[in-house]
Amino acid sequence: MIHFISSLIKDFINLIYPKLCLTCGNDLSSREELMCAKCEYDLPKTKFHKERDNPVEQIFWGRTQIEHATAFFFYMKGSRYQKLIHDLKYRGQKHIGKKMGKKMAMELTDSYFNEVDAIVPVPLHPKKQRKRGYNQSEWIARGISEVFDTPVINNSLYRKLNNKSQTKKSRFDRWQNVKDVFAVKNENDFTNKHVLLVDDVITTGATLEACINQLLGCKNCRVSLICLGYSKD
Repeated sequence: MIHFISSLIKDFINLIYPKLCLTCGNDLSSREELMCAKCEYDLPKTKFHKERDNPVEQIFWGRTQIEHATAFFFYMKGSRYQKLIHDLKYRGQKHIGKKMGKKMAMELTDSYFNEVDAIVPVPLHPKKQRKRGYNQSEWIARGISEVFDTPVINNSLYRKLNNKSQTKKSRFDRWQNVKDVFAVKNENDFTNKHVLLVDDVITTGATLEACINQLLGCKNCRVSLICLGYSKD
């Protein structure tokens, strides 16, 4: 009886405030989340986790040492899937990060990414996080954590400088903008651990490289990384 009443209430709420697909805007069924079945089927997944020396890993060749790297889908400006990242980062919809993190992790449960000891989101500067209200990478990490049953370590890797946005910067300027931005507060959190570093979108890899170099400064720390989106721009 309680389940029946709860179902009626949900149906009524959906009638007044219908759930819409974040990518195409069509109505969602009661079983669909974030995207309709068609948009989820059409999601341009990279499947990079099945490739050794994939394009994400190649970004860091000759720059820094990583174990493995991947991204969930191709992020292209102007595509309908851009809205997923935009709403996550700028419109307060942090739940998108957690749900997409879970979707991504479900495809990686039998991979080497599920062999890590800890999950670490790329940190925001406290000032920026207070303004936004949350760290989108942390919410992606939470979704991965639930599937992998692996702890998220927050605040030990931190952003010590509130640098300017990377948007519209050249590759060299992006590297210059973040090379001394991050630091590790407690090296014991990463000593002798394989860490999974998490971010929303990877383009040049400058921010991730800066984080990786700080983590590698901890004794016997190894780093793999994963992002929701991979952008060539």
